[in-house]
Amino acid sequence: MKSWHKRTVGLVLLTGLFTGPALLPSAQAEPNYPSQQEVENARKSVAKKKAMIKRIQGIIADLTDEQLILEKQAMLKAEKYNQAKDEEDAVAAKVAVLQKKVDAATAEAKAAQTQLGRIASQMWRDGAAGTSLNLFLNSDKAGNLLYQLGAQEKIAQSSDQIYKSAIQRQQYAQSLEDQLRDAKKELAEKTAVAKEALRQAQAAANALQAKVDEQKRLNRTFVAQLARLEDISESLMRQRIQGLIDEQRQNNGTGPIDAPSLYDVGPPNETKVEIAYNFGKDQLGERYVLGGMGPNIWDCSGLTKASYAAAGIYIGTHSATNQFYNMAAKRRLVPIKEAQRGDLMWYSYVDDFNGDKYHVVMYLGNGMMLEAPNPLRVVRIVPLRYGDLFRYAGRPTP
Repeated sequence: MKSWHKRTVGLVLLTGLFTGPALLPSAQAEPNYPSQQEVENARKSVAKKKAMIKRIQGIIADLTDEQLILEKQAMLKAEKYNQAKDEEDAVAAKVAVLQKKVDAATAEAKAAQTQLGRIASQMWRDGAAGTSLNLFLNSDKAGNLLYQLGAQEKIAQSSDQIYKSAIQRQQYAQSLEDQLRDAKKELAEKTAVAKEALRQAQAAANALQAKVDEQKRLNRTFVAQLARLEDISESLMRQRIQGLIDEQRQNNGTGPIDAPSLYDVGPPNETKVEIAYNFGKDQLGERYVLGGMGPNIWDCSGLTKASYAAAGIYIGTHSATNQFYNMAAKRRLVPIKEAQRGDLMWYSYVDDFNGDKYHVVMYLGNGMMLEAPNPLRVVRIVPLRYGDLFRYAGRPTP
């Protein structure tokens, strides 16, 4: 995280250790975790007990710092998949349109070819002159040589036009087929990219969950050890740890990030914001699943997209980065310090408009946000986190 000390980062994320499953990654070397006997021995001395408490909290902070890294990796890979899927869907739509055009052009080319075939067949049977006279001579003008010659010239011109038209239709159909072939090739490439992005994102999510499952015992052990050292209940210990987390957030949070206004953006439409918020609120407690957009599974951009869709507002595709670009293109970006209820906020590794945004949330005002965070969490309302927060928010409803 930007400008945060490692231990501070760990403490800020301790919530996961005590309110639900959390990640305690295995160390590459033998983990130096305190044994129960060491904890019991430490209880006999005030100094040793304080040192042991500090040691356990330090271990938790270090392990949780690695959790943050893995969670970001999972979110970033999930965002890469969403972008790849967007590109695949766009090319698939292009292929579908081209296929319809090819089918129509091919049918027209075949009809023109059939017409040419019929003319050629008749001219072969009757001779060109016979065909001309049969089609164009009136009985009362049959002896008019000049008229006959004119009629023959007219049929020749007509046949030539039909021929040229047939050739043009064939060439047009072939051109469309070439475009379709190229589009299908591009689609195959985009599908392969999306498939690989999904594989990597799912692997990251699975690895994260595997670590969670592996370390559940350690989570319970650390809570129990700290509670034992301070002679309080585990429930009270959880509350104290939560208080420590809140205090660390207040002490170390940088607060709203300063950024200049880019242009004038009107106030949000409160009615539509409340519709979007109420939709999101109805999903509280539902699971995070990569690519999820309802009815009871969500990822970050799926939740924001569906929430504003409920209010009749399109904020971009199922992608945090695309939703940012959509707001930027519509000139709806506001500095974070001017954000209001309902605005979208993004998290990014780089403070760059062109950098990928790996997470998107809905700001609720008063320092709170609604989000579908990662595979370890459910849809929730939590205090706004400032580390990695991009300096501009987006306002979907001016």
